[in-house]
Amino acid sequence: MKAYVLHNINDLKYEEVSVPSVTEDEVLVEVHAAGICGSDVPRVFQTGTYSYPLIVGHEFSGKVVKVGKTQNEGWLNKRVGIFPLIPCRACAPCRQKQYEMCRHYSYLGSRQNGGFAEYVSVPAENLIELPKQVTYEQAAMLEPMAVAVHAMRRAAVKAGDSIAVCGLGTIGLLLLQFLMDMRMQQNLAIDKVFVIGNKDFQQKKILDMGLPQSCYCDSRQQDVNEWIEEQTDGAGVNVFFECVGKNETLSQAVNAAAPAGRIVTVGNPASDMVLAKNVYWKILRNQLTIKGTWNSSFVHDPEDDWHYVLSRLLANAIEPQALITHRLPLERLEEGLCIMRDKKEDYIKIMGTSCENYRNYN
Repeated sequence: MKAYVLHNINDLKYEEVSVPSVTEDEVLVEVHAAGICGSDVPRVFQTGTYSYPLIVGHEFSGKVVKVGKTQNEGWLNKRVGIFPLIPCRACAPCRQKQYEMCRHYSYLGSRQNGGFAEYVSVPAENLIELPKQVTYEQAAMLEPMAVAVHAMRRAAVKAGDSIAVCGLGTIGLLLLQFLMDMRMQQNLAIDKVFVIGNKDFQQKKILDMGLPQSCYCDSRQQDVNEWIEEQTDGAGVNVFFECVGKNETLSQAVNAAAPAGRIVTVGNPASDMVLAKNVYWKILRNQLTIKGTWNSSFVHDPEDDWHYVLSRLLANAIEPQALITHRLPLERLEEGLCIMRDKKEDYIKIMGTSCENYRNYN
């Protein structure tokens, strides 16, 4: 089969490799769609993976074509999404089914071979069956959607809360979709949802999603904290989602939060995070709650994050495919990685698809 194999930092090759075997607990998935995550870019070009050679990619979907043992035969020929984190199931968080906080996890695409390939072996426990209404492309975005839902749930958003979302990459935009959907489920207006970005195409996207211009702040042109103060009559926001991972935006979150407000840190840190003394004082004096969020919950339960995402997809309440800006055949995924690395053109989600699916779009 063909796969994208990382041999070392900045040494990615699309080459012929053996189709992976499957253990008793695994199945073989034929990959039909694979999205590029923002974390894949430094992994390929700057930081590397935990071992080499390794096939990268953790946002993908496909069809089960082989099973490792008889009890998994029910998966054969099923269309599936894949939870990429492989928990140890023995540590303290795992014993509480908090697999996203596993102390000794493996991970498809960074610690073991992932989805930028024609086939990948996956633990059967990591599969979720796709309803026929859910496309392979939507399913390849289940992981970032579930990450967004996990952050939303960590925030414990209540009816009437004012909310700010800072950072409009894939996760920030998906989070915004779910927050707007939640508002609609609660029959609440969206005028208390404030969005902070710094690119023209991001502004267009949030307008396409139905948010009014008045809810958008371009941080290149406006002081974020002054804008939040103006929008909230000086009250601040009850919930601030920091989806960037920079000192500047974390400080903005602390300054923008209302007394007793909640800040949810979503963005991976771009560098060391250091708070100025006066910012730290505001955490104390305003009794703010700062919550971290990591990955998503997947426990084969209707209440977990992945099943919540599926339920909203089936209700046609969420449209992740609207964020796909580039579709490439799987053999051209390196082009997508370079687009994201070099930032020479606007992008949100770059999706690699099987040749058949690619032809259907072109």
